[in-house]
Amino acid sequence: MHIQKVLNSSVVLVQDDSGEESILLGKGIGYGRKTGEPIERQPSDRVFLPLSNPDAQPMLELFSSIPAVYLDLTQDIVDDAEQSLGVKLSAHIYLLLTDHLHFAVERQQKGLVVTNRIFWEIKHFYPKEYAVGQRGLQKIRAKLDIELPDEEAGNIAFHIVNARQDPQAGYDAMRAAQFISELSNIVTYSMHCPVSAESIHYARFVSHLQYFAERFFSGKLMDSEDDFLFQQMQQNYPAAVTCAEKIRTFILRKYGVFLPNEETAYLALHVARLTSGK
Repeated sequence: MHIQKVLNSSVVLVQDDSGEESILLGKGIGYGRKTGEPIERQPSDRVFLPLSNPDAQPMLELFSSIPAVYLDLTQDIVDDAEQSLGVKLSAHIYLLLTDHLHFAVERQQKGLVVTNRIFWEIKHFYPKEYAVGQRGLQKIRAKLDIELPDEEAGNIAFHIVNARQDPQAGYDAMRAAQFISELSNIVTYSMHCPVSAESIHYARFVSHLQYFAERFFSGKLMDSEDDFLFQQMQQNYPAAVTCAEKIRTFILRKYGVFLPNEETAYLALHVARLTSGK
């Protein structure tokens, strides 16, 4: 490939031998470069995005208008997230998170406060992503000498959660966090058992709700014709099943979706584990 244009020290527009143009992202790849120079595509620390990608044009506009340090910060945070979480994030995050970081710093400098309405949910329901967000704040402080509020760690985590999903699936971390919070509240009040958000039992329960939310919002609920587990749960853990039935009723009323017995049985199972502390 050959360089068509250097947008900044971390972003270049390239063209291959067939004439197809793409964006190449990578820390320092544009530093000292000139139009027409050949450039490698291979290194794993670079992001390759054809101009046919819907994100390409907005990226060109964004990276042409803000300092390269914000993209570098995004790449550092993405690298941390992919390594610590063992996942591959969607390239969409380079557009959204870079833009968010730039705006967050700008707001902080102007003294503007924007409340993250689901900060508690993100912090407690996605602790690993939140930890990446906290480390991201440390990176921002080291590079820009500016202290962002803890809520921004939640915002970074929000972008990471969304980027872990298939962009075509329409997954929304805010909607999922609110959904998990609703179900968690039903369990807490129905079972009369306040559980520490720091306990391993609660973490296990929330982990199940995360996967349940993914299946629910992607329309991939488990629905086996075998009701053995459901019947066993009714026999051995009637209180947990009653709680799960309340969840089923709530979801039907609010979302218009009837939960299959298999999903209801698994909810009851995890409610029972949570309340028994096993």
